[in-house]
Amino acid sequence: MKVLMINGSPHKEGNTYLALHEMELIFRQEGVDSEILQVGNQAIRGCIACYACKKQGKCIFDDLVNEVAPKFEACDGLVIGSPVYYASANGTMISFLDRLFYSTPFDKTMKVGASAVAARRGGLSATFDELNKYFSISGMPVASGQYWNSVHGREIGEAAQDEEGLQGMRTLARNMVFLMRSIALGKETYGLPEREAFIRTNFIR
Repeated sequence: MKVLMINGSPHKEGNTYLALHEMELIFRQEGVDSEILQVGNQAIRGCIACYACKKQGKCIFDDLVNEVAPKFEACDGLVIGSPVYYASANGTMISFLDRLFYSTPFDKTMKVGASAVAARRGGLSATFDELNKYFSISGMPVASGQYWNSVHGREIGEAAQDEEGLQGMRTLARNMVFLMRSIALGKETYGLPEREAFIRTNFIR
């Protein structure tokens, strides 16, 4: 099994990384392959709603989004981590996720998703909710931990002192492994749920 982890922080080994790394240690113990990719220090532009991806099968901007797309398709689980900027994920992370999720044509159903956020003090639950919406719109089960998946710290490395937050990351990783394995067994026995053709209803006639 494979978990892809996205670090949305501009700091390579900042507090968001510490949260993801805590999960990475559990994945390693459980025999699950994982990879942390840093996005937050990259120049990622936002989606321009050109819809070229619907024809090309990939984003028209040939950058990290298209590089990560095959890894996303191959993984069993996706973890997205971000620092909190104004009670939101940082702009680079949102631009990356908007384009990654919209431009990739493959079925994401039953890939397990999890999010983790880091902040000095507030805005954590709002950012946590924001990130989880990428999973729920894509048919991806959302793994949960023992609290909202967050760590506290302002200066780089301070999250290492948040024992409760780091314990939450370990719990989240274990729950995620269990859910991925359970889904794999379910797919072998029952297959994926039947999917109807998508009905799109516009509210403006």
